[in-house]
Amino acid sequence: MTAVNPVFFSATTGLSILRSATVPLIFALAVLIVIVSGGIDVSFAAVAIFSAYTAVSVTLATGQDLPALAIIAMAVVIGAVLGLVNGFVIARFRLPTLIVTLGTQGVFVGVMYTFVGAQYYAQLPPSLAALSSVNVVDVATSGGRAALHLMTLLAVVLAVVVWLMLTRTMFGRSLYAIGGDIEAARRAGFRVVRTQLSVYVLVGVLAALAGIAHMVLGRSANPQDLVGDELDIIAAVVLGGASIFGGRGSVLGTVLGVVLIQVINNSLLLAGVPSAWLRAAVGVLLIVGVGVQAIAARRKAKRVRPVDDDVSHERESARVAS
Repeated sequence: MTAVNPVFFSATTGLSILRSATVPLIFALAVLIVIVSGGIDVSFAAVAIFSAYTAVSVTLATGQDLPALAIIAMAVVIGAVLGLVNGFVIARFRLPTLIVTLGTQGVFVGVMYTFVGAQYYAQLPPSLAALSSVNVVDVATSGGRAALHLMTLLAVVLAVVVWLMLTRTMFGRSLYAIGGDIEAARRAGFRVVRTQLSVYVLVGVLAALAGIAHMVLGRSANPQDLVGDELDIIAAVVLGGASIFGGRGSVLGTVLGVVLIQVINNSLLLAGVPSAWLRAAVGVLLIVGVGVQAIAARRKAKRVRPVDDDVSHERESARVAS
């Protein structure tokens, strides 16, 4: 790829990829949690834009110069409530997660347009706008200035928190148990309904933070952003090793999946490939990833079945002999 464009492996490009991966990574962490628990959520982008846009819109409409933390907290609370709606419908009525979140995606966007508005804000509230220029690292290179934004650091911190939650807490273990076999998890004493509610509330919180990060990085608030990018996020999580059937997935794999998608997108752009092909490439990768998982699951089932048959035969022989 360097032969195509020597800028590709520069420090500036590397940090640019990290910056572009910031919002997708936060989204991917939310999707990872859902997939590990055996579900699928396609409403996270709608939750993100609803939460962040509403918080920004209310702040600008009231003319209050609220601190950035207050605006972020407002968005997080809204995201948690929207996530609770998803979780309640899914857990209480045991409906398919894909259908529920596909429906609530449309509901959330429609409610936002109807009751909050559809105005594009070129300027954020002053406190949020100030965050747009905050870089943790900012160095001069031969290819220009290379900067690591504060929002990228936020994404890294969230990745560490989710990793600790999944690997070091009973809640994390319950997610893997429920995703592996929900009925077995119920029999084992896991509180499935409470866990599912918590999962979608957590997804709402992460989505709200992703929405805020998107607006801070873009220095504007557009209610038409984010919705439609779900394919890239789900593909990144699946390519990172998370099983679309639930019960398996890791933060490290998800991070690598997000970076892979960003590298592919940047590579194709630098190579002069039309942007229309980017979505096609991601779609192919998603199909391949799910196909590999399905084949592996089928082979595993074939290996387990003969063992189960042998055990049943031995038990039957022992019963007859006795």
